[in-house]
Amino acid sequence: MLTTEAWILDEGPRTALGAAPVPARLRLDRAEIPDPQDDDVLVEPILGSWEANLSHAISRWPVDICRQRGEPWVILGNTAVVRALRPGPRSTGIAEGDLCLVVPISRRDRHGYAELIYAYDCPGTFGLLARRTKIAADLLLPLPRDTPYTLTQWATYGRYFTAWDNWRVSYNCWRSQLGDEDPADHLVLGWGGGTTLAELELARRDGFRVAMTAGSPERLAAIERSGVLAIDRSGFPDLAFDADLAGRDPSYTARYRASEKAFLAEVDKLSDGRGAAIFLDNIGGAMYKATLKSLSRQAVLSSVGWKDGMHLMNVRATECIKRHLHVHTHVWRYGDSGRIRDFEESSGWIRAAGDDTIYPFEAVRQLADDYADRRITSYFPMFQINEL
Repeated sequence: MLTTEAWILDEGPRTALGAAPVPARLRLDRAEIPDPQDDDVLVEPILGSWEANLSHAISRWPVDICRQRGEPWVILGNTAVVRALRPGPRSTGIAEGDLCLVVPISRRDRHGYAELIYAYDCPGTFGLLARRTKIAADLLLPLPRDTPYTLTQWATYGRYFTAWDNWRVSYNCWRSQLGDEDPADHLVLGWGGGTTLAELELARRDGFRVAMTAGSPERLAAIERSGVLAIDRSGFPDLAFDADLAGRDPSYTARYRASEKAFLAEVDKLSDGRGAAIFLDNIGGAMYKATLKSLSRQAVLSSVGWKDGMHLMNVRATECIKRHLHVHTHVWRYGDSGRIRDFEESSGWIRAAGDDTIYPFEAVRQLADDYADRRITSYFPMFQINEL
């Protein structure tokens, strides 16, 4: 057995049907995991990125992943730069000392798309929130040798790889209906986090008008630095729609309508009155009502996340008549991993240097709390496990 210090997520208590889950608290402890097999690599995680799946697991929403996996505890963490310490005899392509990115697609369908995610819902996998861990060799993607980019720039690759895949599908869907249109006449709008920002950078490269909303000065500045127009959310403070509250409080309804009107006026100004051609909505939930109203005809509504809402409602007839295409993707295609890495390396489409919000390994639980309570202003919070 391999003994290592790790942050551990335990199975939660059983709750009554329909009751809210009891959120977890990660615990730092010694963990024993099975020894690496011939096609595994013993690795030393160096620098990881805090992803939404970590917060979903800790909140035990929408599922308790320990119970789903049939395991009493799990070690989370599935995107990081790692160092290969001891490749197994069947670990082809990985040498001792290699710095690698982890491709968290443990189980994929016949086309290479993700079905189960490493260190999340795939049983028998042990994640990167540990001083040492083992990982299947085919999930390791070596970093380019002599790359000009820092490890802190590469560490947030998960958002960029995901963005590359979602943008490819969204763009092609838009083109399927408007093949002869000039992107310069169309607006791509987004709200969400680092993945949305990375997609908007691709949309800008493809010639679209691009804009993104944010509510803090730090995030507004980060958006502007990336070449995307930043829209200050304070101009429409009540845009998050609460249907229950709207039914009880006429003053709230009036405030929502005022915010919605201000938001749609901003969209009209940026799109010459047409609406958003592609809307990147990785929030959903309370924002979905405004998202739908902001769309142009033949628009694409795209999502690669469900941060604040899993269940969405729309008027099917309206979406058909307006020819709205709804895109839902997850992670990226396994076989595209090297291609995306090489595109980042050659094109410079990678997180800008600076703005490094890095928590030490001992403070991972604080990072989890700060992320859940929205105290982190960076779009790319990271954690350091071991020194380079």
